[in-house]
Amino acid sequence: MSYLAPNLPTDKHCFFGSQGGVSSGIYSSLNVSTKSDDNKDNVLQNLEIAASVLNLHKENLLLLNQGVSNKVVYVDEASQGIIEADGAVTDKKGIGLCIRTADCAPVLMADFQNEVIGVAHAGWRGAFKGVIENALDLMIAKGAKLQNIHAAVGPCIAQKSYEVDGNFYTQFITENIQYEKYFILSNKKRHYLFDLEKFCFDRLEAYGVSSITVSGLDTYALEKEFFSFRRNTHRGLIHAPKCFPVELSCIVL
Repeated sequence: MSYLAPNLPTDKHCFFGSQGGVSSGIYSSLNVSTKSDDNKDNVLQNLEIAASVLNLHKENLLLLNQGVSNKVVYVDEASQGIIEADGAVTDKKGIGLCIRTADCAPVLMADFQNEVIGVAHAGWRGAFKGVIENALDLMIAKGAKLQNIHAAVGPCIAQKSYEVDGNFYTQFITENIQYEKYFILSNKKRHYLFDLEKFCFDRLEAYGVSSITVSGLDTYALEKEFFSFRRNTHRGLIHAPKCFPVELSCIVL
């Protein structure tokens, strides 16, 4: 399954799911992780398959070396794995800005009127540290107008699937007591369920973005449609760091 946000042009973006590729095993099938032990030729073919949906080649994709930071960079050319950042902005046509995820929230943003686009890798750490706001700041610095920005939060792990411990909860409410609204008690003592999607939505809304959509699709629960790091972890399928499949989200001018 691929997801298209209703507030972004269908020919300019895509939140890809796990289907439609050539990888096999735990990486079946549209895995785009260049850090995994998946067959490298398969990964490259998967990237080409995804790029072609947006009338690009894999060489036109910006693939960040992602971590858990709030760093956002401006790019004027595509590159793969060279830039360490968790968000990117461009005003150049023909570059597919990409985010790779497997439960974290991919956020695509665009002001097509002023021809500026941005992406953010919003795992809880990045979102907590302000990666979404940093992407919006840089978009505006490059000529975007806040009132024209459309933002879409793609498929990510849903609250019902995202159990966290008390230390996680405490970190959030210590930062802002209002963050308590993103948590509900789980069945496990001193554990909670965290709403990452709503957290990202509210960050966008608080910044002043008026056109925001969320997918409502749970990457953990929809095992035939999406990859999930947490699901693979719970099933004992991850035997080395980075050896898990990820999906692609991409936007282009």
